[in-house]
Amino acid sequence: MSALHRQPINGSTRLVGLIGDPVAHSRSPALHNAAFAALGLNYAYVPLPVRATDLAAALAGLSALGFVGANVTVPHKQAAAALVDRLCGDAELLEAVNTIVLADNRLEGHNTDVEGFLQSFRALTTETPRSALVLGAGGAARAVVLGLLRLGCRRLTIANRTLAAAAELAERIHLLEARARVEVLALTELEVTVVRECEVIVNATSLGMLPDSKVPVAVADNLSVDQIVYDVVYASGTTALVRAARALGARAIDGSEMLVG
Repeated sequence: MSALHRQPINGSTRLVGLIGDPVAHSRSPALHNAAFAALGLNYAYVPLPVRATDLAAALAGLSALGFVGANVTVPHKQAAAALVDRLCGDAELLEAVNTIVLADNRLEGHNTDVEGFLQSFRALTTETPRSALVLGAGGAARAVVLGLLRLGCRRLTIANRTLAAAAELAERIHLLEARARVEVLALTELEVTVVRECEVIVNATSLGMLPDSKVPVAVADNLSVDQIVYDVVYASGTTALVRAARALGARAIDGSEMLVG
């Protein structure tokens, strides 16, 4: 949208931010500022690069700086959940936050990732997924797993860089759905047979966000046309994983759909 249509930034402008590390790649500021302009709202959405060691200070300063809310992205979703004053809805279930609302100088943590995942997944298919491979065990993976459970998926494989985090997520899955069958693997131990057996493949890590980081070859080179591939990462254009899936004729989607879902 042209800058001529934007509200001027002045003393009455309400501030919203995106907290993460990195945030330079994010489309959120452009999307939100365009929406604010279209609605005639005097709001400004700004990227806020915050290191893990500075997260508590950053959240504590939001109110003093006049922010009315913030989004939280990699790698802070779980850490932010422990720092807000109140967790609401899915954020409480998952102990992961992607949205913070300031109310009466208190921080309310919410999670809209689950619904974003569900809406975008349902746009691809109305079928109930029977099995899924999820790469990652962080905040995004938690939202994806809850979404898959709500879709009726009952066989999940969690592959993560650290096995302990995958095991912790598996325990949470069993608390959410006792009938679920969950296998955990270290990402380095992921085998071709596991990839080929799953109906849904989800990359819920930051792999693929930067040019020098890629999902494991065991995944990217062993996709099939019958699978659904969901990459929570989004980049300028499409990610390498989504391109590989679409080249085979598989249904594939990236994280931009989850963002706006």
